[in-house]
Amino acid sequence: MTRGLVIVSHAYGIAQGLKALIQEIAPNLPLTIAGGLDEHTIGTNLPRVQAAFDTNPASHLHVVYDLGSALMNVEMAQELTDKTIIVHPCALVEGAFVAATMLLSNLDDDRITEELLKLKVK
Repeated sequence: MTRGLVIVSHAYGIAQGLKALIQEIAPNLPLTIAGGLDEHTIGTNLPRVQAAFDTNPASHLHVVYDLGSALMNVEMAQELTDKTIIVHPCALVEGAFVAATMLLSNLDDDRITEELLKLKVK
């Protein structure tokens, strides 16, 4: 089983920047993003999230997202993939960073979920 990370943000620049940050600490982590509707338009949509799931080489994906409609698209994409998807309702930047470091440390999914719940946005 290979594990990876997917970042879903309404803003293309946020997703790209967070990807660059994560790649500094985890250059070999399977990481894909769905950011914005395009490079200039704020939003998320099912095709971009589904593409992030499909193009990530891992079979087991941890997903962080920024806002509620991103979650809606993540949940729809989750129904359309055979990959295992674990969705984390946590602060986007901190959650992505923690998830990446824990995946690098080969910690189990339950431990990752436990730690990311501490970063839950209320």
